[in-house]
Amino acid sequence: MSVARLTHQTPRRDFTVAVFVTCGRRVLLLRHRRYGKWLPPGGHLRPGELPDDAALREVREETGLEVTLTGERALPVAEPRQLVRPEGVQVEVIEPGHEHVDFIYFARVEPADGDGEPPALRPNREAAAIGWFSEEQLETMGLTEEIRLWSRKALEDNARRQPGGGVG
Repeated sequence: MSVARLTHQTPRRDFTVAVFVTCGRRVLLLRHRRYGKWLPPGGHLRPGELPDDAALREVREETGLEVTLTGERALPVAEPRQLVRPEGVQVEVIEPGHEHVDFIYFARVEPADGDGEPPALRPNREAAAIGWFSEEQLETMGLTEEIRLWSRKALEDNARRQPGGGVG
């Protein structure tokens, strides 16, 4: 009887960003046409591209928005350039032998007017649907547990950063 050998091959790993954008008490999600599920704006880093720059580019390409990343920088110095610390880094299996190393960022955008309405969106072809969603709406959208938890965490982070906000 022969013993089958198990071979471990290192999967192909792509570096990606996912950006949870908030405006007030709403978070931006898009229904991704290819994957058929609600996701934040995001995508692959281009060769030589920094994660911060990729995060801002992906949001702009997928929504038309110019946003501000809200994470902290390690040191208050001009040189060397300090990148925004991601809120998380995770490895997601896309298919057998292919993984994404996701840098998860939070970002914010200012309301479009004095009423606190989020700005209008200009989605690209990747989005079958796009919108701003409240915490209550997140519970009924059929989100994956991961996306629901990150969305809630982004909303909590945004509330904490508001004047008079705080974790209670």
